[in-house]
Amino acid sequence: MAIQSLDDYIKASKSMIVQKKTASITTDKNIISSPFGAAGIPGAGVLAGTNTANGVVPTDATAGCPDIPDFGVGNTGYITRLNGYCSVAGTILLADLLFKAGAYVFNANVTLASQPSYAERVPAGGWGATAILLESVTAHTGNQSIRIIYEDGDDVERDTGTVATGAAPRVGRCYQVPLVGAGNGVKKIKQVISTVSSAGTFNVLVVRWLAQMRIPFASYGESRDLYGTGMPIIYQDSALVVYNRPDSTAMGLPEWEIEIANG
Repeated sequence: MAIQSLDDYIKASKSMIVQKKTASITTDKNIISSPFGAAGIPGAGVLAGTNTANGVVPTDATAGCPDIPDFGVGNTGYITRLNGYCSVAGTILLADLLFKAGAYVFNANVTLASQPSYAERVPAGGWGATAILLESVTAHTGNQSIRIIYEDGDDVERDTGTVATGAAPRVGRCYQVPLVGAGNGVKKIKQVISTVSSAGTFNVLVVRWLAQMRIPFASYGESRDLYGTGMPIIYQDSALVVYNRPDSTAMGLPEWEIEIANG
């Protein structure tokens, strides 16, 4: 089943979940940063990854991710309302965390094997919404340079080449790795190579972007209905995470209230 009309939406089962942070972290201005390890609702997650050889597929049972109520049998879930807020100006983002590998040391050169698939959390034709993020777990020294070998949504092996982060990443700083090819996203991480840095650890993430909202000034909030969200498909086991790209060096307290309708 699927929600295909306004009548379907009105009749659909709905739940409201919250993803918010109640403690701020220091970060870099105008850079995507992850407060995953900060206190909040739900509680703090564990920033460091637990598997460098294969990676893992986080779910809504992962600490730090909100629980998503079960859908009706055969139903499809959609984000149909978003209330966004942050205590500082910037851009807040919402993603489904599909894959997490780490924490890698600063000079890692690891070829992954037996990677779990997250294809069931990507709607048909939706690979273009997936992205690779580097997530700093412990502070680096030196301008980290990285290279990722990955497989895109068309099963083509891609090589990002060596790219530099432009700064020594501090804890929580994220760097979206430029993809190559025709925008076909990321199906599998195959190799992680890091150079130049002399200290620090990091995760390699694959996320599926769901929403973003500009917060033009401190303590601003905004609400979007199903037309404003675009009704992205979501899954019962999606691992929802919040990111922020603040205008200052304080992460602030980003928050999403998320209505999920299923039908």
